[in-house]
Amino acid sequence: MRQPHANSSRSALPTRRRFLRWLTGCMVGAAAYSDWWLRRALARHSRHLTVVNVDRVTLKVPFRPVPARAMAREIPHWQYTELCFVKLASGVTGLGETLLFYTWGVPSEAAVRRVLGKNAAEYLWDRSLGAGLQMALFDAVARTLEVPVHRLLGRQVHRETPLSWWNIDMPPEDMVAECKEAYRSGYLAYKTKGRPWFDVWAQVEQIARALPAEFKVDLDFNDTLLDADRAIPILKELEQYPQVGIYETPIPQGDVAGNKRIKAAVRTPIAMHYGNPAPLVALREDVCDGFVVSGSAAQVLAAGHVAAIADKPFWLQLVGTGVTAAFSLHFGAVLSHATWPAVNCHQLYVHQLLDRPIPVRRGMAPVPDGPGLGYTLDPSVIDRFRVPRPPRRPEPPRLIEVSWPDGRRMYIANTGAVNFMLTLAQRGKMPYFERGVTTRLVPDDGTEHWREVYRRARKEPFLTRSSLF
Repeated sequence: MRQPHANSSRSALPTRRRFLRWLTGCMVGAAAYSDWWLRRALARHSRHLTVVNVDRVTLKVPFRPVPARAMAREIPHWQYTELCFVKLASGVTGLGETLLFYTWGVPSEAAVRRVLGKNAAEYLWDRSLGAGLQMALFDAVARTLEVPVHRLLGRQVHRETPLSWWNIDMPPEDMVAECKEAYRSGYLAYKTKGRPWFDVWAQVEQIARALPAEFKVDLDFNDTLLDADRAIPILKELEQYPQVGIYETPIPQGDVAGNKRIKAAVRTPIAMHYGNPAPLVALREDVCDGFVVSGSAAQVLAAGHVAAIADKPFWLQLVGTGVTAAFSLHFGAVLSHATWPAVNCHQLYVHQLLDRPIPVRRGMAPVPDGPGLGYTLDPSVIDRFRVPRPPRRPEPPRLIEVSWPDGRRMYIANTGAVNFMLTLAQRGKMPYFERGVTTRLVPDDGTEHWREVYRRARKEPFLTRSSLF
């Protein structure tokens, strides 16, 4: 059931002037806190904080078997990650990570050259450096100062932070298997995708039969319910199951009127990506119950502070292997309203890349109190998973068959764009949510028939009255 928020009424929300005044004060306060630490670093450790070397290594980390079947359809490129190693004059080496083809910023050669020979503390908040390089600088500086990363981010308010298991959309039986694995591993939340090419009713019903009510499934529709008129009946049906926890982006986030209708009609909390609509609009119109927060260090902290004044919970969404998940824990330590389970997606992989797994008990992970990230790299992963860096996002041929109980089939092929199936659904160019629908990746059997269907589907997805395979 949706938890009431103290500032839920329009009259309790800040005016633009009050809001901007508060946000400015918040940012100044956060900057002052960080500057205090940076001044100490510059004064006492400046000669130790010089960046003397930066190395980057590309890994291809395999998915576990169940996620691999689903990730192969649309986002197989999530296997590629780049580790960044920043060595300081102190002798300390910091570790960072960039998921190469799903990130807010990939470090460039120019960014690497810019920090070489410079004081690492002066570049901690430079968003232009990219994800992995910024993360590695935080780790290196914190290790040199012998403090955890969260001491550079703000005042610690949480000693443990909630984590969610993540998977892309998949058949109900695979989803149940993953939920059971998550529950066995100590998780109480599972985030996944609601898609018109899978039976969302069957997914939720089977999870409800297999998992206790304390285990929550958060459904991200990525706009695919399209509008409030069609979304509300489906959302109300699904929320009859106590395992349904949060709905994310059921319809386009810019549809303020439609999202207000949905929020008023359902009892399940609604999450939206922070920034669309503009934060002031989202708060004034009260279109959601909480946010999804991602981006650079400064962006995450700024969004977290806004959520705090509005009394809106949020989850952190910093995506990668265990390296990124470890970094995310430190933001969870200092952001008071990071109380929804964080989505890091590191459970997808056969290895978290860390010296030890991040422990989760009753849905919570402890915030590291050791220097830096509080975790180090398992050195064996370099030899196991190292590959040349792809010059561009890999785009293997994929032919997908969507099936309905009445015999209809839809054939879809990769187009060179990310989320090519999702885009079809967002544009209303595939049949809407129905019971009994399922989807599979059609294996390339090397025949001319497969190639012909693939070529036709690549030109334009098409429907048939029966299977072509």
